[in-house]
Amino acid sequence: MIQHTMIVSFDETPADTELDQYLTDIERVMIDSGLVQSFAARRHLPVPGEEAIPAMIGTAVVQFTVADMESLAKAFTVPALHDVIAHWQARYPYKVAWTNHEALA
Repeated sequence: MIQHTMIVSFDETPADTELDQYLTDIERVMIDSGLVQSFAARRHLPVPGEEAIPAMIGTAVVQFTVADMESLAKAFTVPALHDVIAHWQARYPYKVAWTNHEALA
């Protein structure tokens, strides 16, 4: 099992309903691909003063699990995923940091 964990950082945080829709759109396209075994997404929980820290602070974290590296590579080629990314990048530009890893626990 391989987990793909993304930290998504929007330049300007979308309204709650828009962020919810973004996360729903990513979940839908990944689950519909048939390659993803599990999916989870959560909003960032800010702490006072974190904006002063010189680091990329995420807006949300997204994690999905696939069977193996071949499935992960295929997931990145799903056409609908590229459509969702283009749609949201045009509306609310964002950056993504990610890591692919085995289960943490």
